[in-house]
Amino acid sequence: MKIKPLSDHLLIEPIKEDERTKSGILLPETAEKEKPEKGKIIAVGSGKKTSAGKIIPIEVKVGDTVLFTKYGPNEFKIGEKEYLIAKEEDILAILE
Repeated sequence: MKIKPLSDHLLIEPIKEDERTKSGILLPETAEKEKPEKGKIIAVGSGKKTSAGKIIPIEVKVGDTVLFTKYGPNEFKIGEKEYLIAKEEDILAILE
């Protein structure tokens, strides 16, 4: 199944952080974990439309690794894979 985000929305595959603490303790699956804040852009929409009808292109591109707001994106699953849909304004930075 292909997903095509609309307007200024982005499809993000979250990058899970390490399952260990800084001291090396392995966290079990049942431990409460922070929501991911880093992900890879899988698909982008066409851009935000102004009131004059002009489309403003999105600054990020497919393949970029980004930091995003913790509670901004909407989560959903397709099969066993988890994805996020976020607006471009939820993206804080591109990691290089």
